[in-house]
Amino acid sequence: MIGKRSFPFVILLAEDEPADAHLLSLALTENRICVDLQHVLDGREALEYLHRQGRRFALAVRPDLILVDLNMPRMNGREFLAAIKGDPVLCDIPVVVLSTSEVDRDVRDSYRLGAAGYITKPLDISEFIVEIGQLTDYWLSLVRLPENR
Repeated sequence: MIGKRSFPFVILLAEDEPADAHLLSLALTENRICVDLQHVLDGREALEYLHRQGRRFALAVRPDLILVDLNMPRMNGREFLAAIKGDPVLCDIPVVVLSTSEVDRDVRDSYRLGAAGYITKPLDISEFIVEIGQLTDYWLSLVRLPENR
């Protein structure tokens, strides 16, 4: 069980590309969004974080939102979605896929596996910043999420 959180909003990012992780951090800063962004490199590390396994994740705080790339080594986004949505303790955490893929099958599969949303990463940095602003505005301001346990 992951400990109770305090503000700010916690986002767990599962992304193997350091440049994409940096771009997300930049987009949050540009939008003046105060979040605690936790970054892991793949789905396996994300599960270790969520289950507070190992010294690195012993004090992990349950995220309010998970952003996951589809194509990662060791455990990809699809495998991660299947694992988290099959876990009764973690299944209520919303997971949004951030991917470069525009393939309809990837979108369908993500939703079938329980994704709360699917965003195709735009190539234009300005567009990406705007989209991250809209995404966080929705999840931080508009919707009601279950209280963290």
